[in-house]
Amino acid sequence: MDFKSGFVSIVGSPNVGKSTLLNALVRKKIAIVSNKAQTTRNKITGVLNRPGEQIVLIDTPGVQTPRNKLGESMQRAANEALRDVEAILVVLDLKMGIKERDEALLNRLASAKTPVIAALNKRDRVSEDRLIEQRAKLADYPFVQEALPISALTGEGVEALADILFSFAIEGPQYFPDGMLTDQPESTLCQELIREKALGLLSEEVPHGILTEIIKLETREDGDIIDLYANIYCERESHKGIIIGKGGSMLKKIGERARAEIEPLLGGHVNLQLWVKVREGWRDSPRAIKLIGYE
Repeated sequence: MDFKSGFVSIVGSPNVGKSTLLNALVRKKIAIVSNKAQTTRNKITGVLNRPGEQIVLIDTPGVQTPRNKLGESMQRAANEALRDVEAILVVLDLKMGIKERDEALLNRLASAKTPVIAALNKRDRVSEDRLIEQRAKLADYPFVQEALPISALTGEGVEALADILFSFAIEGPQYFPDGMLTDQPESTLCQELIREKALGLLSEEVPHGILTEIIKLETREDGDIIDLYANIYCERESHKGIIIGKGGSMLKKIGERARAEIEPLLGGHVNLQLWVKVREGWRDSPRAIKLIGYE
């Protein structure tokens, strides 16, 4: 039997639930989730497998106006992800409604030669009237072939959305082996989980300036313990104190929460050691941006 495959880009404004949806589709956490903007910084690949079929999902940073070299790299990645794909999945937030930035994105997609479908996320948090109202707004964008209400959080409509995505598969190779859900290495997943826990615990002014780096990931010879050492970089000396907390209390919380998710991922007991360092202006540093995965 001929194999079918295809690529689908996931696009949308910040905080509409793209990463939560990606995790729901692949049924495993491969992208970190936070209510802070710029949570997704790199291009994350997720893989959907069915007998004889495969869809490769590309989750992109939220579309917004760049303010530094990191922002420029993120937007470049988002734009590149729209090329050479079988379909574009635009995620919209039913609760917030279709705003100006969503309209700007939809207007950009109007000229796309690729089919566009919409996932109307957070269906579990809105009334039927709200759903009807937002669907009516999409009538102004006739190129959107389907608009499916879903809840990435509860799973409502996610399987139906997967069916639609597989309908765009064409005859082609199997890009990833069976059972592989992402192209991200374990070190990157660990790095991002640490950043996710920091984003969830720290105050609003700190998270955008956080960069995490794994400096050691190694299983001891006896095989009982995995040593994981990581740096957390911030942009200001004052932020360093906030991240560490009184008597190291905040850093300890970050480590405990990160370890709770990293141990099942790596399949063993983890000795997690975190250090906080100041690197001013790293978001304009080519070396730091390369560390995240951009050139």
